[in-house]
Amino acid sequence: MGNQVLLVCGMAAGPLFTVAYLLEGAGRVGYRPRRHPVSSLTLGPAGWAQTVNFLFAGGLSLAFAVALWRVGPFEWGALLVGAWAVGLLGAGAFRTDPVSGYPPGTPDRLRRHTRAGALHDLFSSIGFLALAAACFVYAPSGPPGWAVCSIACGVLFVATMALASAAFDQRQRWVDIGGLLQRISLTIGWAWQLLLAVRILNT
Repeated sequence: MGNQVLLVCGMAAGPLFTVAYLLEGAGRVGYRPRRHPVSSLTLGPAGWAQTVNFLFAGGLSLAFAVALWRVGPFEWGALLVGAWAVGLLGAGAFRTDPVSGYPPGTPDRLRRHTRAGALHDLFSSIGFLALAAACFVYAPSGPPGWAVCSIACGVLFVATMALASAAFDQRQRWVDIGGLLQRISLTIGWAWQLLLAVRILNT
């Protein structure tokens, strides 16, 4: 498959993932996007849709990582984007635990993780950290404006994801906006991936 097609996969992954979880969340009874994580959409009878969304976005991002490896010269960056893709695939393969009262009738936080829930969190954390690191690795790959943008995306991605994690750990200051914080973080990460793909396509 040609590099251009693979780069387009990287451009499409974020917008498609975002549209899918917004539509899915809008139709869920008891689901509050401002409070609940995107991963919670994998729970319940219709959870297969968000599972497919994770797997599809992970597959597209993995194709993008292949293109990055081919075009070089930042092989470490390509590996980090590949790790981000694997994190998405793992998040889809292993269903998250209930959190912040979703699905309705479940506690805000389980006393102990299920095995699937622990693996979901592990893959998600690996993916998030890898994408943040990729932002810094690719910062020197373009003009100064790109460097500033890439570093800013990395910093903001980490900061908002850390706040979202605190919310899902039931820190009272953040718990009611945990879902919003996570969505901001994901939007930053996906926007960076799209901009990187566009920049490489135009060089």
